[in-house]
Amino acid sequence: MARAMFDYTKAVLAKVSFDVNLFCKELKKAMTRLLPYEIEELKIWVDSLIKQKPQLNQCLIFLNP
Repeated sequence: MARAMFDYTKAVLAKVSFDVNLFCKELKKAMTRLLPYEIEELKIWVDSLIKQKPQLNQCLIFLNP
């Protein structure tokens, strides 16, 4: 079930990546719901997404609490 949550989180983040504020909000929620190893995977995924959409760079603050 945990893997399903990770995949769902990535799907949601991809869909809201057009809006920086919404992306940051969803990323913050994801950090509270995912397991530690999933958070590490999410960091890698978000880094690759930010290379495509640099405006999301300000949301990195939520990845390094």
